[in-house]
Amino acid sequence: MFANSAISDVVATTIQSRTGVVADNVTKNNAILTKLNGRGNIKTFSGGNVILQELSFQENGNAGWYSGYQALPIGAQDVISAAQYDIKQAACGITMSGLEMLQNASKEQIIDLMEARIKVGEATMANLIAAGLYSDGTAAGGKQIGGLAIAVSKTPTAAAVYGGIDQSVWTFWQNKAAVGVGGAATAANIQQKFNSMYAQTSRGADHVDLIMVDNGYWALYMASLQTLQRFQDSAMAKLGFPSVQYMQSDVVLDGGIGGFAPVNVAYFLNTKYLFLRPHKQRNFVPLDPSKRYSVNQDAVVQLLAWAGNLTVSGRQFQGVIADA
Repeated sequence: MFANSAISDVVATTIQSRTGVVADNVTKNNAILTKLNGRGNIKTFSGGNVILQELSFQENGNAGWYSGYQALPIGAQDVISAAQYDIKQAACGITMSGLEMLQNASKEQIIDLMEARIKVGEATMANLIAAGLYSDGTAAGGKQIGGLAIAVSKTPTAAAVYGGIDQSVWTFWQNKAAVGVGGAATAANIQQKFNSMYAQTSRGADHVDLIMVDNGYWALYMASLQTLQRFQDSAMAKLGFPSVQYMQSDVVLDGGIGGFAPVNVAYFLNTKYLFLRPHKQRNFVPLDPSKRYSVNQDAVVQLLAWAGNLTVSGRQFQGVIADA
């Protein structure tokens, strides 16, 4: 225990006051989350042993033509179901030793030190979530969130359960995939590949609005464009994401230093049907109790925690292009 309990209180309150900033910074660090946030698709849930994502799986059979006094069908229709997702948890411990508290004895110095460490924690958690958004959910013994590798599968017709629904049985639960179709992507054929996938994932005005690519696909797509065809999305550009427009979609580079996009893959995402679902009590907040002391060390620890998962309500509107 510390003689000056106010010092450890400063540690706790400094972290507490920045938790909203952490969540905001994680969102701004990733183009997918930025899109979801803009759509209002970062939705908290309040409880339960799984996360339920409602979805429509078939049309209402009562719809049809009629004439005059003809009786109209009004039978009950089972058209709404839900996919279910496990709750995944992540945390980052932020620590200060007793020696560091003595060396930074004034309140201002402690806040400066803690804010510096919190910023590192923010970046670490942002990278953890960003990596998870591309994952298949098997890392860390299956504790990782289920990302695009499983949500937008390269083998959508194979027997596999996602969100509690077998994609091989329910065709509405199959995303679109073109893996190795037409050979490896080149500057000469990448627009043709994009055109085909865009058409497959569109339904009227409902279409892909975000295309995430790695360094290789980005270079090929940029090489395929003529100078006057390069239209940059101003909104995404202002947020710092390298992007150009394809049709009405943002093509965003998620490669570069520390990028997490898989090699030679382009994800065609309709973010209307994608959601990040954090628990409302675990959205980058410090875990209680606010002050944790090591039993056999002169140190204080605060854990910054998150719980939730990525969910999908419409897989048929998502697509993936990849080299074989």
